[in-house]
Amino acid sequence: MSQLRATKSGLVMSAVICIFIFLYLRNPTPAESEEEPAQPEVVECGFYPDELCSALFEGKGAPPKIAKFCKTPHKSEIHAHLHTPGNCSRISRGLHFITRPLSAEEDDFSLAYIITIHKELAMFVQLLRAIYVPQNVYCIHVDEKAPKKCKTAVQTLVNCFENVFISSKTEKVAYAGFTRLQADINCMKDLVHSKFQWNYVINLCGQDFPIKTNREIIHYIRSKWSDKNITPGVIQPLHIKSKTSQSHLEFVPKGSIYAPPNNRFKDKPPHNLTIYFGSAYYVLTRKFVEFILTDIRAKDMLQWSKDICSPEQHYWVTLNRLKDAPGATPNAGWEGNVRAIKWKSEEGNVHDGCKGRYVEDICVYGPGDLPWLIQSPSLFANKFEPSTDPLVVTCLERWHRLQVLRQAEVPIEPHWHFQQQSHFNMRLNR
Repeated sequence: MSQLRATKSGLVMSAVICIFIFLYLRNPTPAESEEEPAQPEVVECGFYPDELCSALFEGKGAPPKIAKFCKTPHKSEIHAHLHTPGNCSRISRGLHFITRPLSAEEDDFSLAYIITIHKELAMFVQLLRAIYVPQNVYCIHVDEKAPKKCKTAVQTLVNCFENVFISSKTEKVAYAGFTRLQADINCMKDLVHSKFQWNYVINLCGQDFPIKTNREIIHYIRSKWSDKNITPGVIQPLHIKSKTSQSHLEFVPKGSIYAPPNNRFKDKPPHNLTIYFGSAYYVLTRKFVEFILTDIRAKDMLQWSKDICSPEQHYWVTLNRLKDAPGATPNAGWEGNVRAIKWKSEEGNVHDGCKGRYVEDICVYGPGDLPWLIQSPSLFANKFEPSTDPLVVTCLERWHRLQVLRQAEVPIEPHWHFQQQSHFNMRLNR
């Protein structure tokens, strides 16, 4: 009897909070209090919190506060599919993967992806299903340090897709170390030898998420960067010199591997190369990737990069500035909308501040950052931590899938839609 009373009490509490959320979103107060509201116990906000996501995208003031005590069941749902025995049809349909090309244009222009992950299995699945289409190809680099259970789950998933595979050689990726660069090189070798044809390769990490659809990414590449590589960066700034002239110990988050310090100076790059500094993220032509893997300058620079800090911030952009490299952009600067990142140093100028929290001067997005994200011209955004703010990726994924299906030129399969079990009114597709 006591258990029954406790159950009824819990149900009443959940109902009261859900009603509070509904009324709070419908009727926000004119002037919100500066004080933080009392935090009730965390409750489910519907299978997909449509009403809350809609209000967050509209930039209302109250929803970010409500989001602090609202949880979503995404993680448990994804884990259940990957850890429960079943066939691949059940997995792909249950996880809402797109299973056919959505337009003739997309079918004729294939992309390759390199995704490096080490944690957050559920976030990886959300990222993969957001960018997945059957005409693309995907190389997944799973950090050697990743838990065995995570590796097994990733293997279960990739086994269900012919065009998704795990890198044949994996690394213990060190923060700011050479192995981050080597992981991409390993996947590039696998991609050029795969049976799938592709036009460009894009690299992602497990804390990225797309804010453009596959079709929009193709449009962007074809309209502004046809047969060109996108590697935002400039000639090495003077204040960065120390990072390439002498590797050093960087601050590393707890639990990460350190890049070892080294006193050997690197003042003379091979072949008298001019070292550039830029983004670790890129969009590269297939011919440029083949150049990276075969050209003596690229090979020698890879060797030279082994002892410098964050070599991925120099390697791609430096080689893409060579005039004879395929798809080179020798006169480019920071052009190329590859990543939307809120840097702390750019607050008040480029963006309106981080609504989540800064980690190493990079914003880990909170629910209040969603309006800024969907207005960004960039292809992808970084940085997301679902363990901290799961609703951010949940809402962004929901919005992104609606854009994808709206642009489709083929009949929509029922399982491409995310399930709608919430009683809230869905307004994201207005």
